[in-house]
Formats: sequence, structure tokens, C-alpha cells
Amino acid sequence: MILQEDNLVVRNLEASDADHLLRWLTDSNVLAFVEGRDRQHDKDSIQETFFAEDEVRRGIVEWEGTPVGYTEMEPWDEGSKRMHGYPADATIWEMAQFIGEPRYWNQGIGTQLIQALTRYLAEKEGAQLIVMLPQIRNTRAIRCYEKCGFRRVKLLPQHQFFEGAWQNCWLMEWQPE
Repeated sequence: MILQEDNLVVRNLEASDADHLLRWLTDSNVLAFVEGRDRQHDKDSIQETFFAEDEVRRGIVEWEGTPVGYTEMEPWDEGSKRMHGYPADATIWEMAQFIGEPRYWNQGIGTQLIQALTRYLAEKEGAQLIVMLPQIRNTRAIRCYEKCGFRRVKLLPQHQFFEGAWQNCWLMEWQPE
């Protein structure tokens, strides 16, 4: 388990979670914000994308015992820090997440998740800075992140290829107090 706060649990991704990911990533409502509706997912692509052996810490978000979403956290390497103008010795983590069950949207779960993950990364991983890179059109997510203390620091033009076009993203930061 990565963390537990009240009704929220974030646990390590397990092989049995591939079915949840496949269901979420074949839902056009979810794909409108995550991965893109033009991406076709099957069991093989889920395995390749979400079960890779790398530095990314992947987790399943549970609400009241029900899997409702996905999160990933990754420490930035020197190249990522340099590309965005940060000192090489800074401890920076990037996080990304989504609620994959649309019936759980707009209930504050995302806010609680972001707050819990930032506390976890600051307290347990020593993060000096946490960043996210949402597409600027994802206004609901950006509002959530700002409510949790993230601030927009830099526009990243044509940063992410999504549904056949390059999308602008925000570099957003959160720093522990």
C-alpha cells in the first residue's frame, strides 16, 4: 500500500488491475481527457504501458474499497530538470492521475487524492517540488490542482500529442511549506 486516508486508498498496481485499466481506457468519457479517444487499448497495450519495469511508481486509487482510478509518480532525472530550468540537485517528482469511473467524478475524490499524494511525496519521498503537466483545455483538473495548492508556472506550447494534434500544457508546481 502506498497510502490510506479516510475512505481513500492508493495501493501498488497489481497484475489483476489490468482489467480495471482496460475498462477505463476503453471508455470514451475517460479517453476524452486521458490517452485520447483515438488510442485503441487492449490487454497487450495495457501490459506494455502500465506494467513496464521503470522508475515510475504506479498505483490504483480506491474509494471506499472500490477501484476508481489510477495514479503514477516519478522522480525527475537531471535531463527533465534541465529541460524545464530546475537545478540538477533538486528533488522533483512528477505525478499524473485520473478517476476512471465517471460516476465518481465531481465528488471531491480527485481533490482528496491530490492532497494525499502531495503530502506523501513531501513527507515520505522528500520531494522539494511536485509538478504536473495538464493540457490547458483540461480546466476541471487544473481547478482541482489549484485548489490543492498547485500554481501554473509555465506554458508548454505543443507539449503533448493528443487525438491527432499537439496540445499546449501547463507546467504546474506544488511546494511543501
